[in-house]
Amino acid sequence: MEHNLAVGLDIGTTKIVAMIGRKNEYGKVEILGIGKSKSLGVHRGVVNNITQTIQSIQQAVQEAEAAADMKIISVTVGIAGQHIRSLQHSDYITRSNSETVIDDNDIDRLINQVHKLVMLPGEEIIHVLPQEYKVDGQAEIKEPIGMYGGRLEANFHVVVGQVSSIRNVGRCIQSAGLNLEGITLEPLASSNAVLSQEEKEAGVALIDIGGGTTDLAIFRDGIIRHTAVIPFGGNVITEDIKEGCSIIEKQAELLKIKFGSAWPGENKDNEIVSIPGLRGREPKEITLKNLSKIIHARVVEIVEQVYVEIKNYGHEEQKKKLIAGIVLTGGGAQLKHLKQLVEYITGMDTRIGYPNEHLAGDSDEDITSPLYATAVGLVLDGLKREDRKKIEQQQQKEIEEAEAPKEEIKEKPVKERRSFLDKLTERVKDFLDNAE
Repeated sequence: MEHNLAVGLDIGTTKIVAMIGRKNEYGKVEILGIGKSKSLGVHRGVVNNITQTIQSIQQAVQEAEAAADMKIISVTVGIAGQHIRSLQHSDYITRSNSETVIDDNDIDRLINQVHKLVMLPGEEIIHVLPQEYKVDGQAEIKEPIGMYGGRLEANFHVVVGQVSSIRNVGRCIQSAGLNLEGITLEPLASSNAVLSQEEKEAGVALIDIGGGTTDLAIFRDGIIRHTAVIPFGGNVITEDIKEGCSIIEKQAELLKIKFGSAWPGENKDNEIVSIPGLRGREPKEITLKNLSKIIHARVVEIVEQVYVEIKNYGHEEQKKKLIAGIVLTGGGAQLKHLKQLVEYITGMDTRIGYPNEHLAGDSDEDITSPLYATAVGLVLDGLKREDRKKIEQQQQKEIEEAEAPKEEIKEKPVKERRSFLDKLTERVKDFLDNAE
Protein backbone atom coordinates (compact mmCIF):
# COMPACT_ATOMS: atom_id res chain seq x y z
CA MET A 1 0.00 0.00 0.00
CA GLU A 2 1.34 3.41 -0.90
CA HIS A 3 1.82 6.20 1.62
CA ASN A 4 -0.87 8.65 2.78
CA LEU A 5 -3.48 5.94 2.36
CA ALA A 6 -5.49 4.56 5.24
CA VAL A 7 -8.28 2.09 5.78
CA GLY A 8 -10.94 2.46 8.43
CA LEU A 9 -12.91 -0.57 9.57
CA ASP A 10 -16.10 0.17 11.48
CA ILE A 11 -17.35 -3.04 13.11
CA GLY A 12 -20.89 -2.14 14.02
CA THR A 13 -23.90 -4.01 15.29
CA THR A 14 -25.88 -3.66 12.06
CA LYS A 15 -23.17 -3.20 9.46
CA ILE A 16 -19.45 -3.50 8.92
CA VAL A 17 -17.89 -0.81 6.77
CA ALA A 18 -14.42 -0.82 5.24
CA MET A 19 -13.36 2.51 3.80
CA ILE A 20 -10.18 3.41 1.92
CA GLY A 21 -9.12 7.05 1.92
CA ARG A 22 -6.12 9.13 0.97
CA LYS A 23 -5.01 12.70 1.52
CA ASN A 24 -5.02 14.89 -1.56
CA GLU A 25 -2.61 17.78 -2.13
CA TYR A 26 -4.95 20.21 -0.36
CA GLY A 27 -4.88 18.16 2.84
CA LYS A 28 -8.47 17.04 2.32
CA VAL A 29 -9.43 13.37 2.30
CA GLU A 30 -10.65 11.53 -0.79
CA ILE A 31 -12.55 8.30 -0.28
CA LEU A 32 -11.34 5.82 -2.90
CA GLY A 33 -13.44 2.80 -2.07
CA ILE A 34 -16.08 1.68 0.34
CA GLY A 35 -17.39 -1.78 1.22
CA LYS A 36 -20.31 -2.65 3.42
CA SER A 37 -21.65 -5.94 4.72
CA LYS A 38 -24.37 -7.01 7.12
CA SER A 39 -22.88 -7.50 10.53
CA LEU A 40 -23.94 -10.85 11.91
CA GLY A 41 -21.66 -11.64 14.83
CA VAL A 42 -21.94 -8.38 16.78
CA HIS A 43 -24.39 -7.58 19.54
CA ARG A 44 -24.58 -4.12 21.13
CA GLY A 45 -21.17 -3.21 19.76
CA VAL A 46 -19.47 -6.34 21.12
CA VAL A 47 -18.33 -9.32 19.04
CA ASN A 48 -20.27 -12.40 20.12
CA ASN A 49 -19.61 -14.66 17.15
CA ILE A 50 -16.04 -14.66 15.87
CA THR A 51 -16.60 -16.77 12.74
CA GLN A 52 -19.50 -14.69 11.46
CA THR A 53 -17.70 -11.43 12.20
CA ILE A 54 -14.61 -12.59 10.27
CA GLN A 55 -16.78 -13.42 7.24
CA SER A 56 -18.54 -10.05 7.41
CA ILE A 57 -15.19 -8.23 7.67
CA GLN A 58 -13.79 -10.13 4.66
CA GLN A 59 -16.89 -9.35 2.63
CA ALA A 60 -16.71 -5.61 3.40
CA VAL A 61 -12.96 -5.52 2.74
CA GLN A 62 -13.26 -7.32 -0.60
CA GLU A 63 -15.98 -4.92 -1.71
CA ALA A 64 -13.83 -1.92 -0.80
CA GLU A 65 -10.81 -3.46 -2.53
CA ALA A 66 -12.84 -4.01 -5.70
CA ALA A 67 -14.16 -0.44 -5.63
CA ALA A 68 -10.71 1.10 -5.16
CA ASP A 69 -8.88 -1.54 -7.17
CA MET A 70 -6.20 -2.09 -4.55
CA LYS A 71 -5.28 -4.56 -1.84
CA ILE A 72 -5.96 -3.76 1.82
CA ILE A 73 -3.20 -4.80 4.19
CA SER A 74 -3.78 -2.99 7.45
CA VAL A 75 -6.76 -1.26 9.04
CA THR A 76 -7.61 1.20 11.80
CA VAL A 77 -10.52 -0.16 13.80
CA GLY A 78 -12.98 1.45 16.17
CA ILE A 79 -14.02 0.07 19.53
CA ALA A 80 -17.29 0.83 21.24
CA GLY A 81 -19.87 -1.30 22.90
CA GLN A 82 -21.63 -1.52 26.18
CA HIS A 83 -18.48 -2.41 28.11
CA ILE A 84 -16.98 1.06 27.68
CA ARG A 85 -17.27 3.39 30.63
CA SER A 86 -15.51 6.55 31.67
CA LEU A 87 -14.54 8.15 34.95
CA GLN A 88 -12.95 11.35 36.20
CA HIS A 89 -9.80 11.05 38.28
CA SER A 90 -7.21 13.45 39.60
CA ASP A 91 -3.66 12.60 40.48
CA TYR A 92 -0.42 14.39 41.30
CA ILE A 93 3.33 13.88 41.41
CA THR A 94 5.90 15.65 43.54
CA ARG A 95 8.99 16.63 41.58
CA SER A 96 12.36 16.07 43.21
CA ASN A 97 13.80 19.29 41.82
CA SER A 98 11.50 22.29 41.46
CA GLU A 99 14.31 24.38 39.97
CA THR A 100 14.14 22.58 36.66
CA VAL A 101 11.20 23.11 34.32
CA ILE A 102 8.43 20.58 33.85
CA ASP A 103 9.02 18.42 30.78
CA ASP A 104 7.47 15.48 28.92
CA ASN A 105 8.92 12.98 31.35
CA ASP A 106 7.05 14.53 34.26
CA ILE A 107 3.80 14.32 32.36
CA ASP A 108 4.51 10.73 31.35
CA ARG A 109 5.20 9.92 34.99
CA LEU A 110 1.90 11.49 36.01
CA ILE A 111 -0.03 9.67 33.29
CA ASN A 112 1.62 6.35 34.15
CA GLN A 113 0.50 6.85 37.71
CA VAL A 114 -3.11 7.03 36.55
CA HIS A 115 -2.49 3.66 34.96
CA LYS A 116 -2.11 2.12 38.39
CA LEU A 117 -5.78 2.86 39.13
CA VAL A 118 -7.53 -0.24 40.36
CA MET A 119 -10.05 -1.44 37.78
CA LEU A 120 -12.78 -4.05 37.89
CA PRO A 121 -11.57 -7.53 36.89
CA GLY A 122 -11.05 -7.84 33.15
CA GLU A 123 -11.10 -4.09 32.55
CA GLU A 124 -8.29 -2.11 31.10
CA ILE A 125 -7.64 1.58 30.61
CA ILE A 126 -8.06 2.50 26.96
CA HIS A 127 -7.64 6.26 27.06
CA VAL A 128 -6.25 8.70 29.59
CA LEU A 129 -7.09 12.25 28.55
CA PRO A 130 -5.62 15.06 30.68
CA GLN A 131 -8.21 17.81 31.17
CA GLU A 132 -6.29 20.55 32.92
CA TYR A 133 -3.24 20.81 35.10
CA LYS A 134 -2.37 22.50 38.37
CA VAL A 135 1.17 23.54 39.19
CA ASP A 136 1.83 24.22 42.87
CA GLY A 137 -1.87 24.82 43.38
CA GLN A 138 -2.25 27.26 40.47
CA ALA A 139 -5.27 25.98 38.59
CA GLU A 140 -6.54 25.93 35.00
CA ILE A 141 -3.20 25.42 33.29
CA LYS A 142 -3.58 23.98 29.79
CA GLU A 143 0.07 23.24 29.04
CA PRO A 144 2.45 22.92 32.01
CA ILE A 145 5.57 22.07 29.98
CA GLY A 146 8.27 24.68 30.51
CA MET A 147 6.89 25.93 33.83
CA TYR A 148 8.62 25.73 37.20
CA GLY A 149 6.95 23.90 40.06
CA GLY A 150 7.27 21.18 42.67
CA ARG A 151 3.83 19.65 42.59
CA LEU A 152 2.14 18.79 39.30
CA GLU A 153 -1.51 17.77 39.40
CA ALA A 154 -4.04 17.02 36.71
CA ASN A 155 -7.64 16.04 36.24
CA PHE A 156 -8.02 13.11 33.90
CA HIS A 157 -10.84 11.71 31.85
CA VAL A 158 -10.22 7.98 31.93
CA VAL A 159 -11.94 5.62 29.49
CA VAL A 160 -12.10 1.97 30.50
CA GLY A 161 -13.13 -1.13 28.57
CA GLN A 162 -13.09 -4.90 28.75
CA VAL A 163 -9.80 -6.18 27.49
CA SER A 164 -11.29 -9.46 26.26
CA SER A 165 -13.71 -7.61 23.96
CA ILE A 166 -10.86 -5.59 22.50
CA ARG A 167 -8.75 -8.70 21.98
CA ASN A 168 -11.67 -10.42 20.25
CA VAL A 169 -11.86 -7.55 17.77
CA GLY A 170 -8.12 -7.89 17.20
CA ARG A 171 -8.55 -11.62 16.70
CA CYS A 172 -11.26 -11.11 14.06
CA ILE A 173 -9.07 -8.69 12.14
CA GLN A 174 -6.07 -10.97 12.28
CA SER A 175 -8.11 -13.99 11.16
CA ALA A 176 -9.57 -11.97 8.30
CA GLY A 177 -5.97 -11.68 7.06
CA LEU A 178 -5.42 -8.04 8.01
CA ASN A 179 -2.94 -6.15 10.17
CA LEU A 180 -4.18 -4.06 13.06
CA GLU A 181 -2.77 -0.60 12.42
CA GLY A 182 -4.53 1.23 15.23
CA ILE A 183 -7.43 1.21 17.67
CA THR A 184 -9.64 4.23 18.25
CA LEU A 185 -12.59 4.92 20.46
CA GLU A 186 -15.58 5.17 18.10
CA PRO A 187 -17.18 8.29 19.61
CA LEU A 188 -13.78 9.98 19.13
CA ALA A 189 -13.58 8.85 15.52
CA SER A 190 -17.09 10.07 14.69
CA SER A 191 -16.43 13.41 16.33
CA ASN A 192 -13.33 13.97 14.19
CA ALA A 193 -15.42 13.34 11.12
CA VAL A 194 -18.40 15.58 11.87
CA LEU A 195 -17.43 18.31 14.32
CA SER A 196 -15.67 21.55 13.49
CA GLN A 197 -12.90 22.93 15.70
CA GLU A 198 -15.14 25.89 16.64
CA GLU A 199 -17.81 23.55 17.95
CA LYS A 200 -15.28 21.65 20.04
CA GLU A 201 -14.09 24.96 21.50
CA ALA A 202 -17.58 26.32 22.20
CA GLY A 203 -18.75 23.09 23.79
CA VAL A 204 -20.73 20.41 21.98
CA ALA A 205 -22.22 16.97 22.60
CA LEU A 206 -21.93 14.46 19.78
CA ILE A 207 -24.58 11.74 19.85
CA ASP A 208 -23.86 8.86 17.50
CA ILE A 209 -26.94 6.67 17.21
CA GLY A 210 -25.88 3.29 15.89
CA GLY A 211 -27.80 0.06 15.53
CA GLY A 212 -26.80 -1.51 18.83
CA THR A 213 -25.40 1.37 20.87
CA THR A 214 -25.64 5.13 21.16
CA ASP A 215 -22.27 6.80 21.77
CA LEU A 216 -21.81 10.18 23.38
CA ALA A 217 -18.73 12.41 23.31
CA ILE A 218 -18.66 15.85 24.92
CA PHE A 219 -16.09 18.51 24.01
CA ARG A 220 -15.41 21.88 25.56
CA ASP A 221 -12.43 24.23 25.01
CA GLY A 222 -11.20 21.85 22.34
CA ILE A 223 -10.75 18.95 24.78
CA ILE A 224 -12.86 15.85 25.15
CA ARG A 225 -14.58 16.06 28.55
CA HIS A 226 -16.91 13.10 28.79
CA THR A 227 -17.70 9.88 26.92
CA ALA A 228 -20.43 7.33 27.42
CA VAL A 229 -21.91 4.38 25.58
CA ILE A 230 -25.63 3.73 26.02
CA PRO A 231 -26.39 0.09 25.25
CA PHE A 232 -29.19 0.55 22.77
CA GLY A 233 -29.79 2.24 19.44
CA GLY A 234 -31.86 1.95 16.29
CA ASN A 235 -32.34 -1.81 16.67
CA VAL A 236 -34.58 -1.51 19.70
CA ILE A 237 -36.87 0.79 17.71
CA THR A 238 -37.16 -1.87 15.00
CA GLU A 239 -37.77 -4.52 17.69
CA ASP A 240 -40.64 -2.46 19.13
CA ILE A 241 -42.24 -1.93 15.73
CA LYS A 242 -41.96 -5.65 15.09
CA GLU A 243 -43.64 -6.52 18.40
CA GLY A 244 -46.15 -3.68 18.34
CA CYS A 245 -47.35 -4.36 14.81
CA SER A 246 -46.81 -8.16 14.80
CA ILE A 247 -44.72 -8.11 11.62
CA ILE A 248 -41.33 -9.58 10.73
CA GLU A 249 -38.11 -7.71 11.38
CA LYS A 250 -37.34 -6.97 7.74
CA GLN A 251 -40.73 -5.27 7.33
CA ALA A 252 -40.31 -3.38 10.60
CA GLU A 253 -36.92 -2.01 9.50
CA LEU A 254 -38.35 -0.91 6.14
CA LEU A 255 -41.34 0.75 7.82
CA LYS A 256 -39.03 2.64 10.15
CA ILE A 257 -36.79 3.89 7.34
CA LYS A 258 -39.52 4.75 4.84
CA PHE A 259 -42.40 6.00 6.95
CA GLY A 260 -40.99 6.40 10.45
CA SER A 261 -41.09 9.68 12.30
CA ALA A 262 -40.10 10.60 15.85
CA TRP A 263 -42.94 13.09 16.16
CA PRO A 264 -46.47 11.59 16.31
CA GLY A 265 -48.32 14.87 15.75
CA GLU A 266 -47.12 14.97 12.14
CA ASN A 267 -49.26 12.11 10.86
CA LYS A 268 -52.97 12.32 10.05
CA ASP A 269 -55.20 9.60 11.44
CA ASN A 270 -56.10 8.32 8.01
CA GLU A 271 -52.58 7.62 6.73
CA ILE A 272 -52.30 3.85 6.47
CA VAL A 273 -49.63 1.48 5.19
CA SER A 274 -50.57 -1.99 4.09
CA ILE A 275 -48.05 -4.75 4.72
CA PRO A 276 -48.24 -8.08 2.89
CA GLY A 277 -49.05 -10.94 5.28
CA LEU A 278 -46.92 -14.04 5.61
CA ARG A 279 -47.76 -16.78 3.11
CA GLY A 280 -51.52 -17.10 2.63
CA ARG A 281 -52.39 -14.59 5.36
CA GLU A 282 -54.27 -11.32 5.06
CA PRO A 283 -52.21 -8.17 4.63
CA LYS A 284 -51.86 -5.99 7.76
CA GLU A 285 -52.89 -2.36 7.88
CA ILE A 286 -50.87 -0.08 10.10
CA THR A 287 -51.62 3.60 10.71
CA LEU A 288 -48.62 5.87 10.49
CA LYS A 289 -49.82 7.58 13.65
CA ASN A 290 -49.40 4.34 15.60
CA LEU A 291 -46.06 3.71 13.94
CA SER A 292 -44.70 7.07 15.01
CA LYS A 293 -46.12 6.63 18.53
CA ILE A 294 -44.07 3.43 18.89
CA ILE A 295 -40.94 5.09 17.51
CA HIS A 296 -41.48 8.22 19.60
CA ALA A 297 -41.67 6.28 22.87
CA ARG A 298 -38.35 4.53 22.20
CA VAL A 299 -36.50 7.56 20.89
CA VAL A 300 -37.57 9.61 23.90
CA GLU A 301 -36.07 6.92 26.11
CA ILE A 302 -32.74 6.97 24.26
CA VAL A 303 -32.55 10.76 24.20
CA GLU A 304 -33.43 11.03 27.89
CA GLN A 305 -30.64 8.61 28.82
CA VAL A 306 -28.18 10.63 26.76
CA TYR A 307 -29.41 13.82 28.40
CA VAL A 308 -28.76 12.33 31.85
CA GLU A 309 -25.14 11.79 30.74
CA ILE A 310 -24.91 15.38 29.46
CA LYS A 311 -26.15 16.60 32.85
CA ASN A 312 -23.67 14.29 34.60
CA TYR A 313 -20.91 16.06 32.73
CA GLY A 314 -22.23 19.30 34.25
CA HIS A 315 -23.83 21.11 31.30
CA GLU A 316 -25.97 23.11 33.72
CA GLU A 317 -22.99 24.90 35.27
CA GLN A 318 -22.20 28.18 33.55
CA LYS A 319 -18.55 27.28 33.07
CA LYS A 320 -19.36 23.97 31.39
CA LYS A 321 -22.21 25.10 29.18
CA LEU A 322 -22.26 23.52 25.72
CA ILE A 323 -22.78 26.55 23.52
CA ALA A 324 -22.81 24.64 20.24
CA GLY A 325 -25.48 22.28 21.58
CA ILE A 326 -25.93 18.80 20.17
CA VAL A 327 -24.82 17.16 16.93
CA LEU A 328 -26.60 13.94 15.92
CA THR A 329 -24.89 11.42 13.69
CA GLY A 330 -24.88 7.70 12.91
CA GLY A 331 -27.53 5.80 10.97
CA GLY A 332 -30.17 6.59 13.60
CA ALA A 333 -29.78 10.31 12.94
CA GLN A 334 -31.66 9.89 9.66
CA LEU A 335 -34.99 9.42 11.44
CA LYS A 336 -37.49 12.13 10.42
CA HIS A 337 -38.12 14.92 12.94
CA LEU A 338 -35.47 13.59 15.30
CA LYS A 339 -33.74 16.97 15.45
CA GLN A 340 -36.96 18.68 16.59
CA LEU A 341 -37.60 16.03 19.24
CA VAL A 342 -34.07 16.31 20.64
CA GLU A 343 -34.35 20.10 20.80
CA TYR A 344 -37.71 19.73 22.55
CA ILE A 345 -36.40 17.31 25.20
CA THR A 346 -33.05 18.95 25.91
CA GLY A 347 -33.71 22.59 25.05
CA MET A 348 -30.32 22.59 23.25
CA ASP A 349 -29.57 23.65 19.68
CA THR A 350 -29.31 20.57 17.50
CA ARG A 351 -28.01 19.77 14.02
CA ILE A 352 -27.49 16.58 12.05
CA GLY A 353 -23.79 15.82 11.57
CA TYR A 354 -22.58 14.79 8.13
CA PRO A 355 -19.00 13.52 7.97
CA ASN A 356 -17.84 16.07 5.40
CA GLU A 357 -15.70 18.20 7.73
CA HIS A 358 -12.42 16.94 6.19
CA LEU A 359 -13.58 15.30 2.97
CA ALA A 360 -12.68 16.63 -0.45
CA GLY A 361 -15.40 18.82 -1.95
CA ASP A 362 -16.46 16.44 -4.73
CA SER A 363 -17.20 13.50 -2.43
CA ASP A 364 -20.12 11.29 -3.24
CA GLU A 365 -23.34 12.11 -1.43
CA ASP A 366 -23.57 8.50 -0.22
CA ILE A 367 -20.30 8.80 1.65
CA THR A 368 -21.31 11.98 3.46
CA SER A 369 -24.32 10.23 5.01
CA PRO A 370 -24.35 10.22 8.85
CA LEU A 371 -24.28 6.43 8.47
CA TYR A 372 -20.57 6.58 7.63
CA ALA A 373 -19.43 9.05 10.30
CA THR A 374 -17.43 6.47 12.25
CA ALA A 375 -15.84 4.93 9.14
CA VAL A 376 -14.72 8.35 7.86
CA GLY A 377 -13.38 9.17 11.32
CA LEU A 378 -11.36 5.95 11.38
CA VAL A 379 -9.85 6.77 7.98
CA LEU A 380 -8.86 10.21 9.32
CA ASP A 381 -7.30 8.58 12.36
CA GLY A 382 -5.39 6.12 10.16
CA LEU A 383 -4.06 8.99 8.02
CA LYS A 384 -2.92 10.81 11.16
CA ARG A 385 -1.02 7.71 12.23
CA GLU A 386 0.62 7.55 8.78
CA ASP A 387 1.75 11.16 9.15
CA ARG A 388 3.13 10.47 12.61
CA LYS A 389 5.05 7.44 11.35
CA LYS A 390 6.57 9.57 8.59
CA ILE A 391 7.60 12.28 11.06
CA GLU A 392 9.11 9.70 13.40
CA GLN A 393 11.11 8.08 10.59
CA GLN A 394 12.28 11.54 9.51
CA GLN A 395 13.35 12.37 13.06
CA GLN A 396 15.09 9.04 13.45
CA LYS A 397 17.07 9.87 10.31
CA GLU A 398 17.90 13.35 11.63
CA ILE A 399 19.04 11.95 14.95
CA GLU A 400 21.29 9.45 13.20
CA GLU A 401 22.73 12.21 11.03
CA ALA A 402 23.12 14.48 14.03
CA GLU A 403 25.07 11.82 15.86
CA ALA A 404 27.59 11.61 13.06
CA PRO A 405 30.47 13.95 14.08
CA LYS A 406 29.71 17.44 12.81
CA GLU A 407 30.72 20.96 13.72
CA GLU A 408 27.36 22.54 14.49
CA ILE A 409 25.14 21.26 17.26
CA LYS A 410 21.65 20.38 16.12
CA GLU A 411 18.55 20.82 18.27
CA LYS A 412 17.27 17.42 19.26
CA PRO A 413 13.97 16.87 17.48
CA VAL A 414 10.91 16.75 19.71
CA LYS A 415 9.41 13.31 20.07
CA GLU A 416 5.65 13.30 20.05
CA ARG A 417 4.08 11.65 23.08
CA ARG A 418 2.55 8.30 22.16
CA SER A 419 -1.06 7.97 23.03
CA PHE A 420 -2.52 5.14 25.06
CA LEU A 421 -4.31 3.82 22.06
CA ASP A 422 -0.97 3.30 20.33
CA LYS A 423 0.27 1.45 23.39
CA LEU A 424 -2.97 -0.51 23.59
CA THR A 425 -2.70 -1.42 19.91
CA GLU A 426 0.79 -2.72 20.54
CA ARG A 427 -0.37 -4.72 23.55
CA VAL A 428 -3.20 -6.28 21.54
CA LYS A 429 -0.77 -7.05 18.70
CA ASP A 430 1.70 -8.66 21.09
CA PHE A 431 -1.09 -10.64 22.69
CA LEU A 432 -2.27 -11.92 19.30
CA ASP A 433 1.26 -12.79 18.22
CA ASN A 434 1.90 -14.79 21.37
CA ALA A 435 -1.54 -16.33 21.68
CA GLU A 436 -1.41 -18.62 18.69
